[in-house]
Amino acid sequence: MKNKNSAVLTGDRPTGTLHLGHLVGSIQNRIALQDQYDRCFYMVADIQALTDNADNPEKVRNNVFEVTLDNLAAGVSPQKTTFFIQSQVPEIAELTVLLLNLVTLARLKRNPTVKDEMKQKGFGEDVPAGFLAYPVSQAADILFCGANLVPVGEDQLPVIEQANEIVLKFNALYGETFQKITPVLSTTPRLVGIDGNAKASKSLNNTIFLNDSFEEIQKKVMMMYTDPEHIHASDSGNVGNNVVFTYLDIFDPKKNEVRLLKEHYTRGGLGDVEIKKRLIDVLEHIIAPIRTRRRELERDPDTVMDILKSGTKKTRVIAQETMRKVRKAVKINYFD
Repeated sequence: MKNKNSAVLTGDRPTGTLHLGHLVGSIQNRIALQDQYDRCFYMVADIQALTDNADNPEKVRNNVFEVTLDNLAAGVSPQKTTFFIQSQVPEIAELTVLLLNLVTLARLKRNPTVKDEMKQKGFGEDVPAGFLAYPVSQAADILFCGANLVPVGEDQLPVIEQANEIVLKFNALYGETFQKITPVLSTTPRLVGIDGNAKASKSLNNTIFLNDSFEEIQKKVMMMYTDPEHIHASDSGNVGNNVVFTYLDIFDPKKNEVRLLKEHYTRGGLGDVEIKKRLIDVLEHIIAPIRTRRRELERDPDTVMDILKSGTKKTRVIAQETMRKVRKAVKINYFD
């Protein structure tokens, strides 16, 4: 029996195809939650993508299709999850404008997630206002459909915290309208990059994509950071910051065998190539069915777009009802 008392909202910015970090950080949670909850929403966050891609809308438009393909191919089901495009639900924008009145500029600048992403993108005082205010937009994304469960990575927890501040302030000013939002954390909150960088990211070019070919997976794994002191197979090795073992810990289902490999590597006698070949096989086993399903879906783009169109239509009905309640609470329901 599915839980009917809560709603789940999750989504992606359409700025490129998705990678293994998205799979373990959010997609696996989406797949699990859609079997537990009656109301699940997946949002293609194109408006948020435009906050730092306003000069390249074609990139955002093209990737709406790509991120939808990735999610469908990985197992997010349109029969269990409602897919929709953010820009096609104008009520979200209306709610965002109202929520902006409840947040100060100083508070937005203090948000650690925003600060980190501004630093990554090289923004200073010239940061687009839409980018700085995207935690408010995200709060509207969650609240417009009555969602109270949001699968996120650890880096997004400050955004949920700020959204809950907005909920408290709105309810205090206008009466109980919105529920508190609960983040649902992945067991792998942040996947390291293949280069050992703290985060796998498209912009850092250190990721393995969900549509990578076997040859691409092979090439990327063979480039992975291991132990620079482990020159010969006979040398003892360090598994602590070894990216290959980090990935094996996450993706290899045979945990006991991985434990024995770590012990062997630590005492010496196990080469980097051997463990990399094992990881290539593990990742290919995960990615191959996603890649195959994705290619099938690519051949039927009309069906993919129909999933987005019908889901967006369904979502708008919910959004309109939410905004009727919000306008009444804020006393701007002049003609009702």
